[in-house]
Amino acid sequence: MSTGSQHAIHPSWRPSRTALLIAGAAFALGLLLFLLLWMDQRNNTDFYRAPVSPPTGAAPTFDPLPAPLPAGESGTASGMPEPGDEVFAERPQVAEQAPPPPPPIAPPPPQPLGPALAARANPVPVSSPAPRYPAEAARRRESGTVLVRVDVGPDGVPTSTSIVQSSQSRSLDKAALDAVRRWRFQPAVVDGHPTVGSVVVPIEFNLER
Repeated sequence: MSTGSQHAIHPSWRPSRTALLIAGAAFALGLLLFLLLWMDQRNNTDFYRAPVSPPTGAAPTFDPLPAPLPAGESGTASGMPEPGDEVFAERPQVAEQAPPPPPPIAPPPPQPLGPALAARANPVPVSSPAPRYPAEAARRRESGTVLVRVDVGPDGVPTSTSIVQSSQSRSLDKAALDAVRRWRFQPAVVDGHPTVGSVVVPIEFNLER
């Protein structure tokens, strides 16, 4: 190979200036890390020392063990006698008892179906319009009291009327009957149920009032 060829090949493998700078920087950084690690290990060589107690001239003392009991004597290691069977027999025993049965549940009291009706033998008037005074009896200055018997059904409506005592005036008697037929009553009650009944009511005619 000629000398000219050697001079042509040599510059191709020569490292560049940038590569040399990088290699130098890496070497300097590695050297710095090595120095730091070495200094740190040198400073930490005495990071731990076992505590050393000062020597004492007196030897440690210990309490003597209790002497064993003689043969034939019973007891425990503490020197106290062992409890006999009567001690265990006197201990209270827990007796398992079955829980008491729950108390029976009383049935609820029956609810009333409604207000009980009080027993009533005779009907009672609840609406009693006043009778009309007959004009003919007024001209004749007739007055008096009429006793009217009225039969009342379970619905409180009169079913029939009759004269028990007359006023001695046909006009007044007729006016009394007409008035009572328009009345309304509370019916008679037997065993809590309304029923038919009758009652005598007085109808008074008086011109002075």
